[in-house]
Amino acid sequence: MFAVYAGSINPDSPLEGLVIGDRPEPEVPEGWTTVTVKAASINHHDVWSLRGVGLREESLPMILGCDAAGLDEDGNEVIVHAVISDPSWRDDETLDPRRSLLSERYQGTFAERVAVPRRNVVPKPEGLSMAEAACLPTAWLTAYRMLFTQSGLRPGDAVLVQGAGGGVATAAIALGRAAGFRVFATSRDADKRERAIELGAHEAFESGARLPQKVDAVIETVGAATWSHSIKSMRPGGTIVIAGATSGDAPKAAELTRIFFQQMRVHGSTMGTRDELARLAEFLDVTGVRPVIEAEIAMEDAAQGLQKVIDGDLFGKIVLTR
Repeated sequence: MFAVYAGSINPDSPLEGLVIGDRPEPEVPEGWTTVTVKAASINHHDVWSLRGVGLREESLPMILGCDAAGLDEDGNEVIVHAVISDPSWRDDETLDPRRSLLSERYQGTFAERVAVPRRNVVPKPEGLSMAEAACLPTAWLTAYRMLFTQSGLRPGDAVLVQGAGGGVATAAIALGRAAGFRVFATSRDADKRERAIELGAHEAFESGARLPQKVDAVIETVGAATWSHSIKSMRPGGTIVIAGATSGDAPKAAELTRIFFQQMRVHGSTMGTRDELARLAEFLDVTGVRPVIEAEIAMEDAAQGLQKVIDGDLFGKIVLTR
């Protein structure tokens, strides 16, 4: 079958290891099923895999891709949940120490078909297109869990979203506005600040700028570059939810004194559960909120989409379609 996969690893020039060609049909263990992929979105995870972060040489060749929407074996429109937990695990699957993502231990979604546990298939609402649904399982699910499971926010509360433009940040802005939060966003780029306001942010500021008020929570995926600003922007007792560190995970100042004296909470968050993915899809269907798609590209041209992610000059998701 057609597939886009990592044939080798190159930390400095990741696309040199990208192969677009044929791979064997997926193996389907007991309790698993196949989904015919109609759309799959690109994540930074795919670039990191090509660089060898989280993907070992002995696992190659590995089909890339965590996210997908398509048709199940009965022809139903579905969304694929990317977190693969141990079959014996009965709690929140994101807490399973043996969990994995598609394209790490198991072949990914950039292919004609992908095999997943039956429990990882979620119905797609009719109101969502395949391309829109394919944006949900990683970036949008991560933002949903950060906002609605981890942050403690209530309608009317204020939230700061750092780094407008990234997949999680754009999702958090749109979801937060739809949920009735007062949303502030930051970006170094003036165009991205303008687009953040169009997306739903009440106000957008340059990175590090003083906000008009203290916020109840911060959605943090940038890391070292924005950490101090995030802590200083929160009210006493506020919560910073962190799900990434694209600028590094070692800030110059940890702000520990401020954190303990003002009784702030630092809450880590990773992906989301299958049930949260189903609720996210229904939330979008009910509210009319839709993922921001920078471009839809034929899966055969995956290298072009991956290069856009590497360059970082985008606002929203790149979706590969078949």
